[in-house]
Amino acid sequence: MLDELTFFTRVLSIVGDILKVRAKNIGLGDLAVVENWDGDRSLAQVIEIQEDEVSLQVFTGGKGLSTEARVQFLGHASQVTYSENVLGRVFDGAGEPIDGGPLLGGDPRVEIGGPSVNPVMRIVPKRMIETKIPMIDVFNCLVESQKIPIFSVAGEPYNQLLARIGIQANAEIVIFGGMGLVFDDYHFFRSTFEEEGVSARTVMFVNQASDPIVERMLVPDMALKVAERFAVEQKKRVLVLLTDMTAYADALKEIGVSMERVPATRGYMGDLYSQLALRYERACDYRGAGSVTILSVTTMPGDDVTHPVPDNTGYITEGQLYLHDAMIDPFGSLSRLKQQVIGKATREDHGQLMNTMIRFYSGAKDAEKKQAMAFDLSPFDFQLLKFGGLFRSRFMDINVSLGLTDALDLGWRTLAECFGPDELLMKQELIDKYYRPVTLPDESDGQAQ
Repeated sequence: MLDELTFFTRVLSIVGDILKVRAKNIGLGDLAVVENWDGDRSLAQVIEIQEDEVSLQVFTGGKGLSTEARVQFLGHASQVTYSENVLGRVFDGAGEPIDGGPLLGGDPRVEIGGPSVNPVMRIVPKRMIETKIPMIDVFNCLVESQKIPIFSVAGEPYNQLLARIGIQANAEIVIFGGMGLVFDDYHFFRSTFEEEGVSARTVMFVNQASDPIVERMLVPDMALKVAERFAVEQKKRVLVLLTDMTAYADALKEIGVSMERVPATRGYMGDLYSQLALRYERACDYRGAGSVTILSVTTMPGDDVTHPVPDNTGYITEGQLYLHDAMIDPFGSLSRLKQQVIGKATREDHGQLMNTMIRFYSGAKDAEKKQAMAFDLSPFDFQLLKFGGLFRSRFMDINVSLGLTDALDLGWRTLAECFGPDELLMKQELIDKYYRPVTLPDESDGQAQ
C-alpha cells in the first residue's frame, strides 16, 4: 500500500482520456485519484505500464485536465461491494449506488478481476436452467455453468428477451450488467425487474451511454466477481446477464486507439480474444458450491457474423442463440451442452421430440419454397405447411411463455394435429406413451386452436 500522502506530478502527456505520468511501484489495474489544478478530482485506472511510464484512463475524461495535475495512487485495483445488502440494488460502472438507496460504505469490498477458476474445482455440468422460453428450453437448453451469447442485430428485441429470461429463469440470483445503455433501456430493465417482483434477487451494474467509457470496461468484471462470491460463499445458482458485449469490445478499441496501439482486424486490438475469454471463462459449476452461468448479448454490425466480436465470441462460448425477426432461429442456434441434460435432467421423450420437430420444420421450409415458386404440392407438403405455421406461433415467438413439461406436451399435440403416428418415425414406445390423436372441430379450418 502506498503512502496516502504520496503524489506524482510528472505528467508526460494527456491524449483524450489517457493521462501518462512517471511513477514507480505501481500495479496494472490500480486505481488512482487525479487532482486537477483547480481542485477537481476524478478516479482513474492504470491500463498500461512501460518501465516508469504509467498510463491511466481518467473516469471523467481528459477534458480540462492540466499537466499540472497531481496523481495519487490508492495501492489497490478496482473493488466492488459484496454482501447480501447488494441484492435489489442498482450500481453504476464504478460500483456506486444510483438507486437512491443507502450507501454501503461499511460493507466488505472485494477486488474485481483476478485469475479464473482452478480447473480441479469445476465439475461437469448436469443441471438445466429453465427459462420458460420454448426455443431455449426445448431445442437449445441453457445448462448451469454455460456461457452462451445471443447473436442479434440492432432493432431486434434482444433486451426484452434478456429481461424475460431474468424474470422467468429458475436461478436463485440474477446479476445484470449493462454496457453503454441508453436511458430508455436502463429504465426498461430496472422497471421490469421491479414490476415483476424479482428485484429482490437481482443486482444491477449499469453503464449508460453518457457515462465514462472506462466504467464500461469494469461492468462485466464487477458483475462476474459478485456472481462468483455468491456462488462460492453462499452456494447460489447465479445467472449473469450481460448486454451488450460489442459495446464492451468497442470500449477496448477506443482506449487502444487513444494509446496508439497497433490495431488488428477492423480496428480492434489484437488481444480481443483474450479479453473476451477472460470474462466468459468465469462461468463455472463449482465442486461443493453453486454455479455461475453467463448469458450475454452480442450485436452484429451489419448482421455480419464474421465481425471480430461475434467471430471471436464463437470460439470461446458453448454455442449461440441467433435472434432474427423477433424469433430465435432453430437452425443457426446451438447449445453444445444440451446433451448433458436432455433425457437425463429432462423427460425421456425430450431428445426424440426435439429432433422430430426440427426435421418437420425443415421440411416445412422446403415446402414454403416450393409453394413460392408455384410448384405442385403433395398432401404431405400441406401437412408440413400447417406444421410450420403452428411451430412458429407456438414455439418460435419469443413472447410465448411455457414451462418445459407444458412445452413438450404442446409439441406432441402439434405433431398430432398435423401428422399420423406412422409418419413421425419415432420410437414406438414413445409414440404409445405420449401421442394422442387430435380430433379437429373443422378439418377445413386453417390452424387448430
